[in-house]
Amino acid sequence: MERSSGILLHISSLPGEEGIGGMGKDAFQFVDFLAKTKQKIWQILPLGPVGYGNSPYQSYSAFAGNAIFIDVQQLVLDRLISKSSVIDQHFKTKKVEFERVEEWKMILFREAFEGFQKNFDRYKQEYHLFMDQNSWWLDDYALFRSLKSKNDETVWNTWNKELVKRDQQALQDAHNELHDEIDFHRFLQFIFFRQWFKLKAYANSKGVRIIGDIPLYVSLDSVDVWANQEVFKLDKDSKPILVGGVPPDYFSETGQLWGNPVFDWERMEERNFDWWLARIHFNLRLFDQVRVDHFRGLESFWAVAAEEKTAIVGEWLPAKGFDLFLKLREQFGNVNIIAEDLGVITPEVEKLRDDFGLPGMKILQFAFGSDEENTNLPHNYDSNFVVYTGTHDNDTTLGWFNSIEKKERKGLRRYLKGNGKELVRQMIEYIWASAAMTAIIPMQDVLGLDTDARMNTPGTATGNWDWRFSWPQIRSNHPLFLKEITKRYNR
Repeated sequence: MERSSGILLHISSLPGEEGIGGMGKDAFQFVDFLAKTKQKIWQILPLGPVGYGNSPYQSYSAFAGNAIFIDVQQLVLDRLISKSSVIDQHFKTKKVEFERVEEWKMILFREAFEGFQKNFDRYKQEYHLFMDQNSWWLDDYALFRSLKSKNDETVWNTWNKELVKRDQQALQDAHNELHDEIDFHRFLQFIFFRQWFKLKAYANSKGVRIIGDIPLYVSLDSVDVWANQEVFKLDKDSKPILVGGVPPDYFSETGQLWGNPVFDWERMEERNFDWWLARIHFNLRLFDQVRVDHFRGLESFWAVAAEEKTAIVGEWLPAKGFDLFLKLREQFGNVNIIAEDLGVITPEVEKLRDDFGLPGMKILQFAFGSDEENTNLPHNYDSNFVVYTGTHDNDTTLGWFNSIEKKERKGLRRYLKGNGKELVRQMIEYIWASAAMTAIIPMQDVLGLDTDARMNTPGTATGNWDWRFSWPQIRSNHPLFLKEITKRYNR
């Protein structure tokens, strides 16, 4: 590893005329911005297709890409849709209108699919290669999405019993009936990854590495649970027995009840961790490095009875992360994984992280609530950490500063002076100067934005994930500042 720095910005938060950030010219322009400011890292959130609430941490698949990020203009250039079909929808520029964007793009995707079928010979070799490499997950995913459409988007464990239990004849009948829809979803994934790898190759050519994100858990309403029911704690009706979350913490007095089914680690081990190994291997091909969200859940996890309404009542149960990482090391050697080790962290979790040499995380916003021994203060960092002013789950640094109470403000003043955007810049420089090998800031902090630009408030189901920036928000002083401190602190 080398000293480096970068920016945290999800794909959806990019500017553009398609109602949501995507893999078009604005993404390439953002890579240019990173390169111009000497940043070596672009960190994003999970890329999977999402359901209610639009959370990238609640996806229909641990492998599929979210088609909403497909660049429509590239479909025009590829002659899959006509230019006249792309009519300006006058979307909002500061917020994502998820439902409107998806409805509009899906119409264009249907047209693109027809164009693809008519001109299949042009893509035949590339498409067959894609299918050869991805059918092991894509066949189930395409069938799953087709069945969800047929069943009014209901959760899979409410479908016909033969489909819930994956009776082979019922699956074959569904394949025969839904053949065209299945092919449509295969096509969307082909286009998604075609555009993604083009963007990633461009970033790498500019010296920019992309850090992806792997949520620990997967959504109940996902193809992963439907197709791998035996490695999750489910009852005879395929409903969760235990669900994941965290006990009361910094973010919530009642904890966070995520509702995701937890893993059956004994059964996972009997299968030689095949699903987890495939997941990590797949993500390390998509990205240059990956962050494992809620890493502590690989050592032990907070399990809550499915009928509970909050995460207060639960118990810590052991996971088998050590054995999983041993398998990973056997197969791949040392892996490029960041451990999201925030929250209630025990010596056992730290040992799991350190035994495999994984960098952990530090958050500067957490540094000022106690004394000089606070591990989030830069003078206490070891080198093997990725440090942030805040993440997608925190308020922006300006919003945080405006809301902190007297004790925390007093702790902050022991190290930093100033107010507003001046203070935000001091905090950025504070972590850039630290011994930590990697320093990353959200784009909101680059721009000095307040709470209105917050990406996510943990424990809330709506009103999140929709923030976007616009190019006019970048003033001439922003790239100058980033470039200057990156050179000064050898990043």
